[in-house]
This record gives sequence, C-alpha cells and structure tokens, in this order.
Amino acid sequence: MGQTPFCVTATAGSTVFGAFDPLHNIADICETHKLWMHVDAAWGGGLLLSRDHSYKLSGIKRANSVTWNPHKLMGVPLQCSAILIREKGLLEACNQIGAGYLFQPDKLYNVDFDTGDKAIQCGRHADIFKLWLMWKAKGTYGFEAQINRYMELAKYFYKVLKKKDNFKLVFDAEVRTVFYVEQYLPVKFPFNDIFIYTQIAPKIKAQMIEEGTAMISYQPCGDKVNFFRMVFSNPATRQKDVDYLIDEIQRLGKDL
Repeated sequence: MGQTPFCVTATAGSTVFGAFDPLHNIADICETHKLWMHVDAAWGGGLLLSRDHSYKLSGIKRANSVTWNPHKLMGVPLQCSAILIREKGLLEACNQIGAGYLFQPDKLYNVDFDTGDKAIQCGRHADIFKLWLMWKAKGTYGFEAQINRYMELAKYFYKVLKKKDNFKLVFDAEVRTVFYVEQYLPVKFPFNDIFIYTQIAPKIKAQMIEEGTAMISYQPCGDKVNFFRMVFSNPATRQKDVDYLIDEIQRLGKDL
C-alpha cells in the first residue's frame, strides 16, 4: 500500500507453459500511466524470426526493454543472452564505469571502439558472438526453418496425445505440450487424489534416466499433479522420436 509502480513485466513464452501475454493491451496501460514496459522473451523471442509464428509477439516493439536468450529456442550454445533497450544509449549511460585507468579518453585513436563500457560485464567475453557466428552460418531463413520445425513437432505431439485415452493434456496448446499420464495405476483413483498422481511423472522419469532411453522434465503446478513438459529445441528431432517417447512412457508406465 502507498507504493508507486514504475515498471510492468510481461512474458513472451513462459518457461513452463510457453504462454504469451497480450503485449498490446499491456502496452496501452503502460503508455497511459507512463510505466516502463519490459518483456521477458527469453524463450519466445526466437519466434520473431518465423513469419508463421511471429504474431505471438505482436506488440513487443512497443516495449521499453526486452530480454532474449538465443540459447533456448534457437539452440545457440550456452550461454547466450541479450537485453535490448529501445532508447539508444540509455543502458550505457546507466551502467558505464567510465574508469580512467581502463578507458583513457586521450588515446590516439577513436575511443568509440573501446567496447568495455558497451557491455554490462566490461572485459568479459561477449556471449552474443556465438549468435553472430550461427546467424552467419544459418542465415535468417535457416533459423526460421529450424523454428518452424520445432512448432510442427509440438503440434504433432499435441495431436497424438489428444487422441490417446491414457494421456491427458493440462490445457489445449500447441506451442509447448504439457501433459500427465493416468493409466497403469493398480486401482482407478479419482483425479483429486493428489498424492497418487504426483508419483507418476517422477517415477517414469527416474526409469528413463536409469535405462538411458530418454530425458523429459516434469513440473508441479500449485496443488495440481506433476505433469510432463515437452520442449522441442534440438534440430535433429524427428516425428519418429516423438513416437518413440510416447511408446517409452507407456512401456515404463506398465511397471508402476
């Protein structure tokens, strides 16, 4: 109470659900009340390179700042993160050291080429260089094809699971598939028996790890059951791999 907000943070591709906030609506509120609008597009930012899926980030150009992790959806080697500020020079003005022992102003060449104050980490290596190299190799259309392939796999995975009685989708979404398994229990328990259902995903994953067959993460959702979370980010993945994963979950589920 009594505090004045100054910033609103929106999400473009949440970590668990892959959800996107309505950026235009949020921007309208921020502009009306003169609030800084920041968009966390760490995962979803890569969709901007896809003409088929960039609409999910409609309104992001109205943000004051954006964070983006190319090491996620785009597959750039860890770690590669960027922060983009709409107002030119603002980030440098707020974070520059200006230390005379590092950046002498009377050098005999153009000091604009001194990059120390142009990076938050000063003399540390620039992680974004990895993105530059990949972009030179793949090109914009190469990244677009890669991202579209991930979305196609997610859509395929979603459709296969939706047809199966022993898999239940947490919600209907094709961007990032989250689901739980309810078959192969010794007795048919009601869904509200939380303890029973929370055991399934961890046990199946443990068996996968022990046998070295697959690796898929699971996630609790408040007081809901643990559910599996499927994210596609490997260019080598094919539909047959999706089918294999589903078969493997069913195979291991029989031992529960």
